[in-house]
Amino acid sequence: MLLYVIRHGQTDYNREQRLQGARDIPLNDTGRGQARQNGRTLASAGLELPLDQFDWVSSPLARTRETMELVRESAGLDPRNYRTDALLIELSFGDWEGQTLEEVRRHSKDLIAAREQDKWRFRPPGEKAESYAMLAERTDRFLSKVRRPTVCVAHGGVIRTLFNRIGRVADDEAALLDIPQDRVLKIAYGEIGWI
Repeated sequence: MLLYVIRHGQTDYNREQRLQGARDIPLNDTGRGQARQNGRTLASAGLELPLDQFDWVSSPLARTRETMELVRESAGLDPRNYRTDALLIELSFGDWEGQTLEEVRRHSKDLIAAREQDKWRFRPPGEKAESYAMLAERTDRFLSKVRRPTVCVAHGGVIRTLFNRIGRVADDEAALLDIPQDRVLKIAYGEIGWI
C-alpha cells in the first residue's frame, strides 16, 4: 500500500479548540494556506509516481473538499478531479459538537473523567456519536478498498486511527496524537511517517 494522507487545513473551530466532528465547518485563511503548502510539498517531494497517476480521495465534508482542491491546484492538477468517500468523515462528537472541552467539563465533568480513562473507547452522548474504536472500524473498511497508490484528505481522527492500525500505536496513545494540518503523512509498505 502506498498512501499519502493530509489532514484538512485549519478551521475557526480548530483555532477555538471546539469539537468539530462531523459538523461541516469551512476552512479559514490559515487553513487555505496550509492546504496550498501541502500541495507544493507533494509536487516537490519526488514521489514514486507522477501525481496524476494516484487515486485522489477526500472525506465529503466541505473542509476536506476545499483542502483537496487547493492541494491539487497548488500541485498543478485540475482541482476538481477527485472522488469522495463517506468512510473518511471525522468521528462524531454527538451532543458535544460545537463546544470546547472546557465547556463540556462544566456540565459533564463525570463524562470527561470517563473519556480521560479510556479515550479510544469512550463514546460521547448523542445518537450519532462515535468512539475512536468505532471510527477505526470505518477506517479499516476504507483501507480494504485501497487498490492503488492514493492521496487522501481526511481528518485528525481518521489519521489517528491510521497510526493505530498501520503504525501499531496503542489505542489510547493514538487517540492522543497531535495531528498537524501543515504536513503530509506517508504510509508505504507497512511504515508510517511525516514527510
